[in-house]
Amino acid sequence: MKGSHIDQLKKGLFKENPTFILMLGLCPTLGVTTMVSNAIGMGLSVLFVLTCSNIMISLLRKLIPDSVRIPSYIVIIASFVTIIEMLLHAFMPSLYEALGVYLPLIVVNCIILGRAEAFANKNTVLDSMLDGIGMGIGFTMSLTLIATIREVFGAGSITLFPIGSWNGSIIIPGLHTWPVRVMTLAPGALLLMGFLKSYFNWLGSRKAKKEVAA
Repeated sequence: MKGSHIDQLKKGLFKENPTFILMLGLCPTLGVTTMVSNAIGMGLSVLFVLTCSNIMISLLRKLIPDSVRIPSYIVIIASFVTIIEMLLHAFMPSLYEALGVYLPLIVVNCIILGRAEAFANKNTVLDSMLDGIGMGIGFTMSLTLIATIREVFGAGSITLFPIGSWNGSIIIPGLHTWPVRVMTLAPGALLLMGFLKSYFNWLGSRKAKKEVAA
């Protein structure tokens, strides 16, 4: 794989992270991150839709008239959202119920529509696929980080997916008895986002200073 392709894949993880750098997709970020399993489920759903829609839009970009490109993008994105909805409903009904209205709202997720308009519409299929995978992984990582902090401090637990006789829940002594309930509420989510955004800004400015000094 060429170096430029690796950069294309990596940029969504940190340099252009959709949540902490581009500040996109904040509605599901704040809405589903009360439990780690919900965050992973939403992140992987967005990864699937973003990658598939980027590939399809890149393939059709020379055939779609410019005047109807946005409605066409929405139809393509909605098709893949319907597929992931049906798959979750059939095979993971508890996650389907937990994600609720945020699952169909992936259709209007600004990360997906934004990457379709800003990237897939102008680049090759391979680059668009790598962009979708990188951005999707970056979004999943962000949601998982936020959900882990919120659930650990807000409920004293980490909820994953059940395997065999294990129910998927890890109880944290002390915090489970005396949780910081505000972390599971909207004010706690906004406060945490503020701290994490400040931290990533500080990391970015420190890296920029080192590059200038070098």
